[in-house]
Amino acid sequence: MEGSGATPQAQAPIAPQLKLRGVNHLALMTDDMKETIDFYGDVLGIRLIHALTVPPGVNRGNPPFERLRHYFFDMGNDESLAFFELPKGAKPQTDRDAVGGMQHVSFTADQAMFETVQDRLKARGIPILGPIKILGGRALSIYFYDHNDIRLELTCHLAHTDDPHVIDDMTMTKSAARPELMALHDDAAWVERTIAHLPD
Repeated sequence: MEGSGATPQAQAPIAPQLKLRGVNHLALMTDDMKETIDFYGDVLGIRLIHALTVPPGVNRGNPPFERLRHYFFDMGNDESLAFFELPKGAKPQTDRDAVGGMQHVSFTADQAMFETVQDRLKARGIPILGPIKILGGRALSIYFYDHNDIRLELTCHLAHTDDPHVIDDMTMTKSAARPELMALHDDAAWVERTIAHLPD
């Protein structure tokens, strides 16, 4: 509507929910694949499952270098973590806090893994921030960096320490979400459509 100040996106009806199965893979960057295998395998227990070199002349959205290594790791829950290996010095370190940057990756852990990873990080002299209470005290998180300066988070949900229920713990009520969304956009109808699926 012209002159209303609302964007076309804000006026569009909320589409019916589609249930994605989950994350197929996240594709991150490294300049040392051996060190990446060692860090993610030894610290987080994320094991290598697929190793390939992108064939010459192939461009499917990969970084613009020939014959890049592209390796995949099992991060649990039938989901994977992937890395491209850039040539050393080919690109500067990215700004994780810039628009379009990836600020951090958070992994879910049960209580035993949460404690084990902290022990492994401390044994390697890797600084840890936390544990810090998040989600209104329903979970604990630690924060640390890998060898690529990628910021990582490990989260333990306290109500179900052996079988984490991430979505259950994160889901807000309508009344809790409404003030935040009204501060984002003052269209009450849009806010109500956005939170209609949340519990009362």
